[in-house]
Amino acid sequence: MDNDSRASVLYVDDEALACKYFERAVGPRYRVLTAQSVDAALALLHDDAGQIDVLVTDYRMPDRLGSELLQEVAQRYPHIVCMLVTAYADKDVLLELINGGAVFRLLEKPLDLPAMQTALQLAVQTGRERAARRQGLVAMEESLAFLAHELNTPLAAIANFARGIARRAQADAAPQAEIGEAAALMHDNARYCLSVLASFIDTVRLASAGPGMQGGRRAGSARQLLAALLDSYPLSTAQRAAITVDVGDDFSIAESPNCVALILSSVLANALRSAGEQAHPAIGIRIDAGRIKVRDNGAGIAPEIVEQLLIDPVSANGDEGKGWGMVFCHRMMQSFGGNLDIATEFGTSTTVTLNFPVHIRNEHD
Repeated sequence: MDNDSRASVLYVDDEALACKYFERAVGPRYRVLTAQSVDAALALLHDDAGQIDVLVTDYRMPDRLGSELLQEVAQRYPHIVCMLVTAYADKDVLLELINGGAVFRLLEKPLDLPAMQTALQLAVQTGRERAARRQGLVAMEESLAFLAHELNTPLAAIANFARGIARRAQADAAPQAEIGEAAALMHDNARYCLSVLASFIDTVRLASAGPGMQGGRRAGSARQLLAALLDSYPLSTAQRAAITVDVGDDFSIAESPNCVALILSSVLANALRSAGEQAHPAIGIRIDAGRIKVRDNGAGIAPEIVEQLLIDPVSANGDEGKGWGMVFCHRMMQSFGGNLDIATEFGTSTTVTLNFPVHIRNEHD
C-alpha cells in the first residue's frame, strides 16, 4: 500500500454490501478504504488522514448522520475532498453542507457508476489543486522569512553607517575619505537589497501568473541565468574581479528560473562575505552536468555547523535563527526535485552545490 501511487478514497456506509460494491467498482483505479460508521471513519482518519484524498459517505446511518462526519472532516482535515451519498435527506441540512463548503458533490442512491467515476476524478483533481495551493503558501512563508533575513542585515548596516556619518558630521572631525567609504558601503548594501527584492518580486509574479504565462525571468540555460545575475548583482570592481566562471556541460533551467536566481543570489552573497575576509579573495563558479558549484576561499565552516545548516536556521558562525538563507535555498531546490550540498575544508574553503533534477541533466544528452 505504501508504494501505491493511486489516489485514496475512504467510503463510509453502514451496509457491508454497499462497501463491497463500491470497492469492487472503483478499486481498479483508486485505493479504497471502507468504514461502516461515523466513529469508525473518524478513528481511521485519526491514523491515516494524510493518506486519504477523497471521502465518500452515506447520509443516513443508524448511529450518526453522514453530515456530522462531513462537518468534522471539514474542520479537522480540510485537504480531504468530501462527497455525500443519499437516497433521501433533509433539504435544509444538505443546503447548509453545500453552502458551507463541506460537500464537493452529491451522489444519489443507487449509485450510477459512470457518474460516480466522473465525480471521483474531479474530486481528486480538486484535492491536488488544494495541495498545490497549500504548498505554495508554505513556500511563500519560507520565502518571506528568507527575504526578511537577507534584507534585515544590510538594511541594519545602512542605518548604522548613516548614524555614524551623522555623528561624525556633528563633531566636524570626520575625514572626507572615511565618510566617502561609509557612503559607498551604504550604496552597495542598498543595491543588494534592491537586487534581492527584485528577484523575489519576479518569483512571486511568475508563481501568480501560473503555467504558460510570460511573467518574470524566462527559462534559459544555467550559463545565461548566471550571466544575468552577475550583471545585475551589486558587485564592486574588486568583487567582480575575484569571481571566475567555468562552463562545462551547460543545461536548461526551465522550471522556476526566478527561484534559482534567488537561490544563487543568496549563495553568492554568502561566498562574497566569506571570501571578503581574505587578503586575496577568490570565488569560482562551475556549471556542469546539471550542477552549479560556488566555491570560495574563505575560512570555511566548522563541521558541527555544516551538519545543521540545511536543517536548522543557524548561520555559518553558529548564530541561531540567522541562517534562514541556506534552509530556504535547500527547501526551494527540493521543491522542484533538486537539492543543495555544502562541503567545507575548515580554514580553507567552502563549496555550495546546486544539484538539479535528473530529467534536467538529461535534456542535452
